[in-house]
Amino acid sequence: MMPELKRALFLDRDGVINVDIGYLHRPEDCTFVPGIFELVRKARRAGYGVFVVTNQAGIARGYYDERTFDAFTAWMLERFVAEGAPITQVYYCPHHPTAGLGEYKRHCECRKPAPGMFLRAAREHGIDLERSVMIGDAETDMVAAEQAGIQARYLVGTGQGHERGFCSVASLNELAKMLF
Repeated sequence: MMPELKRALFLDRDGVINVDIGYLHRPEDCTFVPGIFELVRKARRAGYGVFVVTNQAGIARGYYDERTFDAFTAWMLERFVAEGAPITQVYYCPHHPTAGLGEYKRHCECRKPAPGMFLRAAREHGIDLERSVMIGDAETDMVAAEQAGIQARYLVGTGQGHERGFCSVASLNELAKMLF
């Protein structure tokens, strides 16, 4: 008998977890989006694994390196643990098809709108993508989630999306009440 696949909450980083200031990579520049910790706490209590799926073109463009990104991510994960809202894992794409430098300039299956990060998480963690949820702030987030087979897709803070088959919500607090 195969074990039951898990449900997951997938979160984009910039614009969903933290205020998007463009190429965030230093803790002192980070402001968390209101409601993010409560949303993650509620998802965890409901039995969801929580995963971050984020394009990191700043690495591709040479604005910061992967070690800097890793250090920022470790700091961010510690903040979530301290808030009682641990994140299961962070997946990121350091590539960009046109603006990347050196080895980072390439098309890949991990850069949203491609579904690669979702598919990798599903393989590595036994996730049922059809029963999972994606929260993003850009159409590329929604397209990637749709291509991965995620039915519940929420666009936060933009006021757009209903005509494209995903739900638009004003805030993470509103979404946390709706989902969990």
